[in-house]
Formats: sequence, structure tokens, C-alpha cells
Amino acid sequence: MLNPQQIDELYKEYMQNLSEWAHDGVVNVNLPLLYDLGLVQHLNEDSSETDDLAQYFHVIESPEKVTLFNEHFIIWIVPKMEGESPVTYVIIALNAENKTHLEVVFTTSGVYNTPKFVLKVLQYFLLDMLETEETLTLFEKKE
Repeated sequence: MLNPQQIDELYKEYMQNLSEWAHDGVVNVNLPLLYDLGLVQHLNEDSSETDDLAQYFHVIESPEKVTLFNEHFIIWIVPKMEGESPVTYVIIALNAENKTHLEVVFTTSGVYNTPKFVLKVLQYFLLDMLETEETLTLFEKKE
């Protein structure tokens, strides 16, 4: 697993040219996206899954960002001001065998810029990425 200094260096590298690293672009969280992801009907549920998600990460807080990491993921949650509006960037990288790969970058703003929305969307992407990795592993084993 990467150490905190290596993780911070990786963050700086990604942030220097985020548009180059985020091959699918930056996903803006809005109502149509929440519907597409199937998250609208689950927003009012009081679920412990989000709490469970946070229990499996090491956490490093700094004035600039919160970094979550474990053997599978490195996540940076970065609050910023864009003009007069607060925006939260969430950057998710796969972390396997000391190799990282930026997978998803999303932003929340306005009414969607709350911990509840950030964690719900983060949880969706993490579970989706785990399922995709499992599927790829199964295909590799069959070959």
C-alpha cells in the first residue's frame, strides 16, 4: 500500500492536469444523474451502509482535502470555492499492488453539495468499480 506522502504526491500530479487524467471527464451530480444511477429512491433511507463504508478506510485530514485510502481505493474529497459557490470535488483512484489508476471524478454543488449526497454517490461509484473489477477478474480466469 502507498504511504501518505506517496498518496499526496499522486494527488498533486492528478490535480495539475485533472482533465488529462479524468478520461471520462468530471461528472456533475444533479437530479438527472441521481435518477440515472438509481439513487433518488434511496436518498431518504437511513442506511448504515454509508457508515460501514467509512469504517474501512484510513483517513488523513488537511486544510485542503480529506484523503481516504485502503488496499483498493484512494479517494480525495476536496472542497473548493468557484466564484461565490462552494463545490466539492471527489477524485477516486483504484489502488492495486502499488499501481493507481484514476477512475472517476465527480463534483457536487448547490443543493447536492451535502455530505449525504457526496457519500451516496461515492458509495455508488465504489460498489460499481468493485463489481467491474470482479467481472474482469472472472474473465481473466476463464482465459
